[in-house]
Amino acid sequence: MEKTIDESIQGSTLKTEGKTQNKRNLYIESYGCAMNFSDSEIVASILATEGFNTTQQLADADLVLVNTCSIRDKAEQTIRKRLNEYNKVKKTRPHLKVGVLGCMAERLKDKLLDEEKIVDMVVGPDAYKDLPNLIKEVDSGRDAVNVILSKDETYGDIAPVRLNTNGVTAFVSITRGCDNMCTFCVVPFTRGRERSRDPQSILEEVNELWNNGFKEITLLGQNVDSYLWYGGGLKKDFEKASDMQKATAVNFANLLEMVALAQPKMRIRFSTSNPQDMTLDVIRTMAKYDNICNHIHLPLQSGSNRILKKMNRLHTIEEYFKLIDDIRDILPECAISQDIIAGFPTETEEDHKDTLKALEYVKYDFGYMYAYSERPGTLAGRKMEDDIPEPIKKRRLSEIIALQREHCQYRTEQHLGKVQEVLIEGTSKKSENEWMGRNSQSSVVVFPKEHYKIGDFVNVQINDCTSATLIGKAIGYSENN
Repeated sequence: MEKTIDESIQGSTLKTEGKTQNKRNLYIESYGCAMNFSDSEIVASILATEGFNTTQQLADADLVLVNTCSIRDKAEQTIRKRLNEYNKVKKTRPHLKVGVLGCMAERLKDKLLDEEKIVDMVVGPDAYKDLPNLIKEVDSGRDAVNVILSKDETYGDIAPVRLNTNGVTAFVSITRGCDNMCTFCVVPFTRGRERSRDPQSILEEVNELWNNGFKEITLLGQNVDSYLWYGGGLKKDFEKASDMQKATAVNFANLLEMVALAQPKMRIRFSTSNPQDMTLDVIRTMAKYDNICNHIHLPLQSGSNRILKKMNRLHTIEEYFKLIDDIRDILPECAISQDIIAGFPTETEEDHKDTLKALEYVKYDFGYMYAYSERPGTLAGRKMEDDIPEPIKKRRLSEIIALQREHCQYRTEQHLGKVQEVLIEGTSKKSENEWMGRNSQSSVVVFPKEHYKIGDFVNVQINDCTSATLIGKAIGYSENN
């Protein structure tokens, strides 16, 4: 998954109501992409059956697990600092055990155990079912590690414990891994090859969420457009499948329709897409069903064909623009967001200007923009010199962010005067007297609370805006309420 939660990595301590018979407490912290937050829910579920409650109080914890991100060096440095803090706590509380999960665990493997000695346990994204055995190893006084990548693990048989939830929105993982091998990205090395989850298990999870009062789901994958279920196995092995398997295979457009039909009042989002894999069937399915939200996260990375080729993005900027045009034609009100990397190796001023031109062409609703960060193990890290000076990277990034802010303002102003359906997710960060929710385009909307409550679908008249927020007044419940 290319998108992270924010421009600077954010951590979240997660909690749930534990079972009364459980005797030990788990404190779990997640960083990075939505997939990590979803994985933490799987981990909590696995450990709940092993006698662990989850807690938001470090003082109560017997086990600390940090679910990590390796997408940028800044992310790893933040997590290392956090692990060192936990290591200091261990000196005063010898019974406390600390483990690392996720991409950073997969990438660094034994280094965290042997060289730095700041954790007791290292567990990769495909090894969470082995956690009970690894914890027994740690309890017996030995370090434990399992970072073996799987060809078939999807955790489709695990019912996630919903952590730190508002009871309204939830993540549903549909694929794991990535085959695209972008030269800047560690995901194929930390999460392995693409494999998809059984659609029946996905529908069962969606139905259960609806029955438990959830109103919106986000279908998650490093590349949701690569979803392909043909009975199990890696996507790359699909050509070896039988004729029957190929004839009955379920792709992402099929899955999206199945989910939309299963729960017609459930809002559906998805993330992340890859321009080279997104098909018009997906866009047409979005247009067909009102409960599929009008928002697509479509990473750009660069507007320069030369840089796109160096990144191993298997499309040209012209093909990207054609896809944008097709989306606008089929879904005129669809919001589009982006990822952009500034200062990729060898990037010239002309390449940078091409990126600015691409921003002007699309005028994205919002985006996630970063300076290039060399990741060890990637092709760019091995073969390309990180030759753009930091001041130039920062200046180019600043220019990209400034232009994107202009476009954010332009896009939010297009909502003025309209009535839009908003799902209430919680209280506004700026006022206890206002609700916060999102419209179909994923824009944040705030409005007076009045008699409405969390989980309501409300029609809101949009009267004002900032570059990031729509401001309005509720005029009644929507038909979906």
